[in-house]
Amino acid sequence: MNQTPLQDNPTSLDHRSDPNFLAYYEQASLSEATVARFRTIRDKSLALLAARGQDTSCLRVADIGCGAGTQSLLWAELGHSVLGLDVSAPLIEVARKRAAERALEIDFEIGTATALPLADGAIDVCLLPELLEHVADWQTCLREAVRVLDSGGLLYLSTTNTLCPVQSEFNLPLYSWYPRFAKRRYERLAVTTRPQLANYATYPAVNWFNFYKLRQFLVPFGFDCLDRFDMIDLDRVRAPLRSFVKTARAIAPVRFLGHVLTPGVAVFAVRR
Repeated sequence: MNQTPLQDNPTSLDHRSDPNFLAYYEQASLSEATVARFRTIRDKSLALLAARGQDTSCLRVADIGCGAGTQSLLWAELGHSVLGLDVSAPLIEVARKRAAERALEIDFEIGTATALPLADGAIDVCLLPELLEHVADWQTCLREAVRVLDSGGLLYLSTTNTLCPVQSEFNLPLYSWYPRFAKRRYERLAVTTRPQLANYATYPAVNWFNFYKLRQFLVPFGFDCLDRFDMIDLDRVRAPLRSFVKTARAIAPVRFLGHVLTPGVAVFAVRR
């Protein structure tokens, strides 16, 4: 992996984590559901690249916003070269400890998603799990991911979904649908007097997306973008869901309805 020296981070960044958030995230990152979700992302990413004729035996992977390193560990277990980057110093320490316990060589670094310590085209797979909503300058974050991704590489991102009223970023009902001014109010409260509103996150969610908005941003960079309905394996789901997915793939309004009913956005984007 062609890596440049880690740039100094802006002094405004806070690399600490609230003890409540750290305890919650450290435990949640090892849950069966979390591990299964990250394993599914890994396997779908590998299958997509293989279907496009890419050699997937030893990929260069960047896990941006890696947290406690769960996703990085899963890729490294298959022999891939992994860089894990996160703004939280305590979480990076947890990730390093877990990698050492498993005798896995993973480069975990403290850093910012808006200035990646990587050369142009240095990565085959760039993972942005539940990150964009927390980075105020999300456009620069995505441009950096595009910059470091090699031709034929895959960008995976998951983030908030403004179309669906169900969300987990703020402990408030229907928060996805709140008007902008109301969201700004609760964002201020979450970093001042009521941190429990955003689960004690140092950087609460400030951006809200949908698949169509992200696709519109990525297509000019030469990406083919697939959503969760494109990526569902029809042979592995039950008949009612299989029927809905087939219909969603064929009829745009039904696909839109599917996004309204689904918390969160997932994008698999392959660079031509």
